[in-house]
Amino acid sequence: MRIADLAGRRVAVWGFGREGRAAILSIHAQLPQLPLALYCGEDEAEAARAFDATLTVYGQEPGSVALCAYDVVVKSPGISAYKAAVTTAQAQGTTFTSGTALWFADNPGARVIAVTGTKGKSTTTAFVAHLARALGVRTALAGNIGLPLLELQGQSAELWAIELSSFQTGEAGALELGVVTSLYEEHLDWHGSRERYMVDKLKMADVSRALLVNGQQAHLLERTAAHPHRLEFGTPAGWHVADGAIRRGEQAVFDLHAMAAPGLHNALNACAALAALETLGYDAVKAAPALADFRPLPHRLQPLGLHDGFVWINDSISTTPQATLAALDSLAGREVTVIVGGHDRGLDWSDFVHAAKDRSDLRIVAQGANGPRIAQALRAARASVPLGEAEDFADAVAMARTVTPASGVVLLSPGAPSFDQFKDYAERGRRFAELAGFAVEAIGIDGLGIR
Repeated sequence: MRIADLAGRRVAVWGFGREGRAAILSIHAQLPQLPLALYCGEDEAEAARAFDATLTVYGQEPGSVALCAYDVVVKSPGISAYKAAVTTAQAQGTTFTSGTALWFADNPGARVIAVTGTKGKSTTTAFVAHLARALGVRTALAGNIGLPLLELQGQSAELWAIELSSFQTGEAGALELGVVTSLYEEHLDWHGSRERYMVDKLKMADVSRALLVNGQQAHLLERTAAHPHRLEFGTPAGWHVADGAIRRGEQAVFDLHAMAAPGLHNALNACAALAALETLGYDAVKAAPALADFRPLPHRLQPLGLHDGFVWINDSISTTPQATLAALDSLAGREVTVIVGGHDRGLDWSDFVHAAKDRSDLRIVAQGANGPRIAQALRAARASVPLGEAEDFADAVAMARTVTPASGVVLLSPGAPSFDQFKDYAERGRRFAELAGFAVEAIGIDGLGIR
């Protein structure tokens, strides 16, 4: 469905975040006379009326009866497609779409590399854009990474590097290349089950002419085996990491010591980006030196610097135990205090407990809604690692400051979402930086938009 197809139909926008605002602006840019209803939070209603005086604003969540009054509802990605009100309205004939789906329908000729994955998708997408631009390719960086596609409606680029979350993978149109960086369980509250999350995440494969996947994950390979044009990264035949270098087959292309983004997982993300560009015919070997001046994304193993004798690292984006383990692996050999815990989605922490329980160079501070559950799992495993529990986030940072040895690392890598105490992971990361003593104004993503 294109924006033009909304003409003459009863249309509502659900959500007044950045995606919702982009949808309103894009729809009214093409269809200025189209009446639009907006459903948003009660605290957003006044701002919404000021944003567009023609909107009919409802400061409440719509139920199925309200949704059934519309032909089309443009839904923000954070609203689950499996809510009872949504499925009921769909059964009664209401069509649900999104800003992502509208953009793809309006831009069928765009050359797109779309990236998804439980972890690594933002950094990989940013790597694709950064490396392509190093080759002189006019490239768009957008999507779930922080810039809704509809904010770039009507603009042109030679290449589109687009991040898609599991909420958006089913909304993409035809892709030249889809990339899957990793696949673990996550967002079970939105998807409803582990299996549904996996299925939704891989919907992107159905619209990808070529599919590039992490060859190190057996279950991902199994689930994508039927794709007719599947490629792999992370394995010796292609782009992979070995012997201190990023390699293309046996050829050493880039020394890991020169990587601006720390950690082996980021080196693997770089392999995904290089393989993606090569798949589309670009000279990835020529682009690789640009990895040295890539600015790491905020909240993703972001080094904040040295303060009060400690090294502070912000990995607030970490929302699974596996992501926390990857962060700890990137700091192997250093004295680390990790702050874990947040919103409890019921994820299994047993792998984390097994890997961390006897590390002599580690201290753990558990906080947040699932902090007690993590701490109990460590105690049940008779962990020897020093363990503290904090009442809230600020107390956790203060405790970490107290127990970390001089020149040690204080790492925020919660392994859980932020919603128990914060609006989102970015707010949590900024609060961490503030409590550590750093200015937060400079925390932002480089390169969004078209360059």
